[in-house]
Amino acid sequence: MANRHSRKPLIPPFSVAFQTPPAAPHWQRWLLFSPLARLLIFVLLALGLMLAGYAVADALGWQGDDDTALPAAATGLLTEAIPWLLAYLILVCWVERRPVSELAWRTLLPHTLLGLLLGAALFSTVIGILGALGVYHITGTRAEMHWLAAVLSLGVVPAIGEEIVSRGVLFRIVEEGLGTWVALVVSALFFGLAHLGNPNATLWSALAIAIEAGLLFGLIFHVTRSLYLCMGLHAAWNILQGAVFGAPVSGLPAQGKLIATLTGPDWLSGGAFGPEASPIAMVCCLAVALPFLLAMRRRGSAVPPYWRRGGSLGADRDTGPTAAHSD
Repeated sequence: MANRHSRKPLIPPFSVAFQTPPAAPHWQRWLLFSPLARLLIFVLLALGLMLAGYAVADALGWQGDDDTALPAAATGLLTEAIPWLLAYLILVCWVERRPVSELAWRTLLPHTLLGLLLGAALFSTVIGILGALGVYHITGTRAEMHWLAAVLSLGVVPAIGEEIVSRGVLFRIVEEGLGTWVALVVSALFFGLAHLGNPNATLWSALAIAIEAGLLFGLIFHVTRSLYLCMGLHAAWNILQGAVFGAPVSGLPAQGKLIATLTGPDWLSGGAFGPEASPIAMVCCLAVALPFLLAMRRRGSAVPPYWRRGGSLGADRDTGPTAAHSD
């Protein structure tokens, strides 16, 4: 009787979401289905939808200097979150022609809630340690808060937009071509550099975000293939950081329920950029990232570069999006 452990598995442990249709003509392989082509298509779609969003916001009178907090947050939805999301859905449904498994309706509530809980616990741990070290100080509370506006502008808008771009598009498409390890590095560096233009940003703060958030979100997405989980964690982190604890969010001053200050050396507190530039945040995020890294290693789900998979770019063996996650 043959040893069942010696039998070669029919499905490799790694998986990619998109595969170039075998019958696709040569021009489609490069101008429609190649990684670079899909990245460009997504960017063009998003830019067009963003311009449309700005036009709608302008027609509604939401872009004047007298905007209230809520219209300003709604403008962010129209010009950032919704355009990126729609561009992604068009890319997946009409170009890649596959189910949007990473945004499946059945996982919307459980994965988002899990991400929110994880993000809240993670940032609460960071701010708790900073408080214990005498770095974070609560000096009062704010009587009035525009909670809906704060949740939208700090949580919903950046969580949807940034996770779609950094994980759904960049990480996933780079992983298909160059493999998981390169995708982790590229998407993390992109995520850090994207915050370099924020107020009070430095090269250190960009590197800190790349290491603590870029790697963490990339590993979470690789292991779970869920954008909802990444979005929930991202939103909860930002909301607690700015709207609850009153700390700067990626260099942007916050008007939180708690009025607080950060004291001590900038290298420890994060300075004007906020706790995300603190080594405390980096250590805590890396501690959460470690189990996902170990899960990837245990499953052997890291995707090799396309030239090591025995096929042409984008034309892999039959590996469905769930293959890497079945134990």
